[in-house]
Amino acid sequence: MEANIFSNLLLGFSVAVTATNLMYCFIGVFVGTLVGVLPGVGPLAAIAMLLPATFNLPPVGALIMLAGIYYGTQYGGSTTSILVNLPGESASVVTCLDGYAMARNGRAGPALAIAAIGSFFAGTVGTLLIALAGPPLAEIALKFGAPEYFSLMTMGLIASAVLAHGSMIKAIGMIFVGLLFGIVGTDVNSGMSRFTFGASGLADGLSFVVVAMGLFGFSEILRNLEQGQDAASRELLTTRIKHLYPTWADMKASFGPIARGTALGAFFGTLPGAGPTISAFSSYAVEKKMAKEPETFGKGAIQGVAGPEAANNAAAQCAFIPTLTLGIPGSATMALMLGALTIQGISPGPQVMTQRPDLFWGLIASMWIGNAMLVVLNLPLIGLWVKLLSVPYRYLFPAILAFMSIGVYSVNNLDLDIYMTIGFGLIGYLLMKLRMEPAPLILAFVLGPLMEENLRRALLISRGDPSVFITRPISATFMAITVLLLVFMILPAVRRKRDQVLEEAVEQ
Repeated sequence: MEANIFSNLLLGFSVAVTATNLMYCFIGVFVGTLVGVLPGVGPLAAIAMLLPATFNLPPVGALIMLAGIYYGTQYGGSTTSILVNLPGESASVVTCLDGYAMARNGRAGPALAIAAIGSFFAGTVGTLLIALAGPPLAEIALKFGAPEYFSLMTMGLIASAVLAHGSMIKAIGMIFVGLLFGIVGTDVNSGMSRFTFGASGLADGLSFVVVAMGLFGFSEILRNLEQGQDAASRELLTTRIKHLYPTWADMKASFGPIARGTALGAFFGTLPGAGPTISAFSSYAVEKKMAKEPETFGKGAIQGVAGPEAANNAAAQCAFIPTLTLGIPGSATMALMLGALTIQGISPGPQVMTQRPDLFWGLIASMWIGNAMLVVLNLPLIGLWVKLLSVPYRYLFPAILAFMSIGVYSVNNLDLDIYMTIGFGLIGYLLMKLRMEPAPLILAFVLGPLMEENLRRALLISRGDPSVFITRPISATFMAITVLLLVFMILPAVRRKRDQVLEEAVEQ
């Protein structure tokens, strides 16, 4: 098995080190760092906005670039969190607590270096885990039938509702809305139109790009404009960054947190709905609990930077495991990645590894190369990233809107798509106001058609007997886990504890 993985990794590197794919990898991590630095954008909105740009790219290059954007944002977010107390994306909020305190104490250099070292270590471990866990998972998944796939997708959606912020009832409501959006179009069995309201542009269903760009791109612009304050109004770090390299004492204090953060991130990264934010918060809580001097946390403890930075990067890498091997996205960002595969004409799932080994292993190899690029990119370009924060948002958002409009229109050349993107943007903004997360909605929208197809196929095989979902061992296991998740959330004491933890995470 080791020899097989080694030969597969050699194949991956032979794909990833071509001049074209190295260029796509560099563009991805550079844009990802830029997105991470700019507050209020985040990987979800960035990938949604850049999705149309990948249509004419080769599938391998498109996936490498989008993946680079995703894990690149984890690096960029740490830079501004440490220097100016301004998290570029949600997973970097925890880094502000001690990273900015270190910068105010004249130790911005060691904080940035430890963040980069922790991120690179976690990214490397995450890449190795994908290489090791991918083939056996895909081999198991190849034995799945329609009942197993339906049960697995049901479990994934319920898990995303369980781990979503706020009310679980709202999260489940978002799942049902996403499933309804997913069935718009033409029924593949009967050929009848469903919920198209006579619009020929909806015959093939709602465009994934329209829904994603509206819910995450357009709504983010509305939210940022509502705040009325751009990043230039925030206090910037004016002291010069000195002593970039951490001391041996800093390294010694960071070894344990980086290792523990990597393990936590790898665990949470594979869970649907968890992701980098919960990983970073959990790592910070663990390090504070284990510290000999917990009172130093919040005042510049280097463990409070090392652990969360390793955790959020490990989670970002390991989120690809269920997405690539099972075809089940664990987060809204992974749903976008799955959408990119579908747009390229590639059916997501375990067959990707056997049918397109160049894509699977090339993407894995590019992650290690991308992480190495990020270490080289981030530290020398600190000055550039800080200067970007002084650009007023009123100059940024018209350019973003124009880019989004061109991208949406270029997909189908339909005016209707532009109007629908605006409509979904307003829906996304309303969901923010109502404290309803759109992530479960986009997950259900992506998985909905696949769930319907597998449900119908399973019932056809069983001649309409629904017990097929509980009489087959693997399917029954997934259904049992789904029921346990629901019971877990119904228990009032557990539910109160969960809400309290999530509220603390948001506050911090």
